[in-house]
Amino acid sequence: MHDSRQATSPSQATPQKTVHANGVDLAVQAFGDPAAPAILLISGAESSMDWWDDDFTARLAASGRYVIRYDTRDTGRSTTFPVGAPTYTQDDLLADAVGVLDAYNLAAAHIVGISMGGGLAQLLGIEYPERVLSLTLMSTSPGGPGGPDNPDLPPMSEALAKMFEEPASGPDWSDRDAVIAYFLAAEHAFSGTIPVDEDRVRRTAGRAFDRSPVPAAASNHWMIEGGEPIRPRLGEITAPTLVLHGTEDPLFPYGHAEALAREIPDTSLVPLPGVGHQMPPYQVWDTVILAIVGHTGPRVR
Repeated sequence: MHDSRQATSPSQATPQKTVHANGVDLAVQAFGDPAAPAILLISGAESSMDWWDDDFTARLAASGRYVIRYDTRDTGRSTTFPVGAPTYTQDDLLADAVGVLDAYNLAAAHIVGISMGGGLAQLLGIEYPERVLSLTLMSTSPGGPGGPDNPDLPPMSEALAKMFEEPASGPDWSDRDAVIAYFLAAEHAFSGTIPVDEDRVRRTAGRAFDRSPVPAAASNHWMIEGGEPIRPRLGEITAPTLVLHGTEDPLFPYGHAEALAREIPDTSLVPLPGVGHQMPPYQVWDTVILAIVGHTGPRVR
């Protein structure tokens, strides 16, 4: 059986660099052949580019794609804002993504977003359709957690709802081990039945900590203002769309993916059995990479 952990070496990656876009500095890195179809990866809340695993990203590039990842503001080496007092909005995060495309002289690209990044990807498809060749939406939702505002969307799991109602205090953000433990606990809380690769999570969280001058700034993502609900506008999306979603997502249960597939025209839905609300575990990399490569091929160029 093929072991997806044995991936192409990330040596094909360019060195990380900083670009100035939308009034901030953003750390970026590209993998693969610049002449290949370009894919922009957009991370979830509180996540630097490190959470797009090196091996996963390198395998995607080795499949004939030019893959770009970046630190959203308040993560990694990108510009940070006062902890607890971000002065930017969701629209600024959207403009940052467009700024990364501009920095690479890309008129348009295939957009792959996960969780919060999936929400930004939906907005890109609506507000900047000319910059989007295709959308891939992972572990995201058309309207946020189910509840009174979205009664047709299934609510988060009872265990997760209780965790949000009785949140634990955050880590000591100056303590590397405490921050790693915080991210590891979150991975367990949001995962499905596929076992958590604790060593991989520890490595990733540790590297993200080491690259972040102000690790606590990432928590600002939970405080930024969003815009108007975008669900009524999903029908405006013209880019071919792929939805990849864990069948055991406790935050956005699978019904959220089904809603996206119904409401966005020209959408394909691929379930990821055993996956929760998380970056794809290596056990499903074959499925995820094959789906993304197929979706970003000649059919949508």
